[in-house]
Amino acid sequence: MRVVLHESISGLGNRGDIVEVADGYARNSLIPKGMAQQASPGVEAQAEAMKKAWQVRNAKEREAAEDIAQSLVARAIIVSARAGGEGKLFGSVTSADIASAVQEQTNIELDRRMIELEEPIRSIGSHPVQVRLRSDVEFPLTVSVVEE
Repeated sequence: MRVVLHESISGLGNRGDIVEVADGYARNSLIPKGMAQQASPGVEAQAEAMKKAWQVRNAKEREAAEDIAQSLVARAIIVSARAGGEGKLFGSVTSADIASAVQEQTNIELDRRMIELEEPIRSIGSHPVQVRLRSDVEFPLTVSVVEE
């Protein structure tokens, strides 16, 4: 059965794609959940318009994400934390702390889930951190942890 996807489904296609799927999969899963619609000539034309609009919006979002990445790569984000002897922190600096520091210093709002920390930062100094704004826009951010 030919269906037009209303949502991006991994392994199947993106929103607006016309794909061939098994009849049972379409009737029992995709169509009842509102994820797809059976293809007809009118629906296919509508799907093409929807796909073009999606591509334009996706390009604009990617461009905005790249602009944010360009502005943040050049900066070092400073996070202050209480520390003891030998540069060890009392506690740690988490992705939420980094996100709030970015908001305060640059007025750019990042979700804490965009900041990829393998483990919390527990020492004073400069630490590289990966930030993923979208699946195709990722950049390194320098976080400088200083003593309060």
